[in-house]
Amino acid sequence: MSENDINHSCTFQLPNEEATVAMGNRIASIVKGELTQGIVVYLNGDLGAGKTTITRGFVQGMGHNGHVKSPTYTLVEPYDLDDWRVYHFDLYRLGDPEELEFMGIRDYFNDNCCCFIEWPEKGFGLLANADITINMAYQGEQREVELQAHSALGKKLLIALDA
Repeated sequence: MSENDINHSCTFQLPNEEATVAMGNRIASIVKGELTQGIVVYLNGDLGAGKTTITRGFVQGMGHNGHVKSPTYTLVEPYDLDDWRVYHFDLYRLGDPEELEFMGIRDYFNDNCCCFIEWPEKGFGLLANADITINMAYQGEQREVELQAHSALGKKLLIALDA
């Protein structure tokens, strides 16, 4: 693989909710420590696969101490932290991608913002490109999590995560 090739992926088995939260925490520590800029993460998986759980781990790892809930009905839950803004989107109930324009979607994607987007295909054409995609799937009682890089920033994150 050449240095310019951004294709990179890694897969993890997460045996329970605690491991899923811990994975989100690990991603947060890399963003804060090694990347020092925001990321865009697309989250794929069936209902209940752990998309909100891994996001909760990330938000808590970025320094949030309160409750982290699913934005299923609000479309986005914002978390304003010391040096960061984290936005958790759930587009499952989005009727039309144009609704994202009305809410000012482009304003959410900045260098100090981390955006975790569930059901990104529902916002196709209006969302920023993902740095990484997290695909979550059931493996019995466990979850298999595959992370794919789509940018140089995403590749750097996954290399650090896989180390």
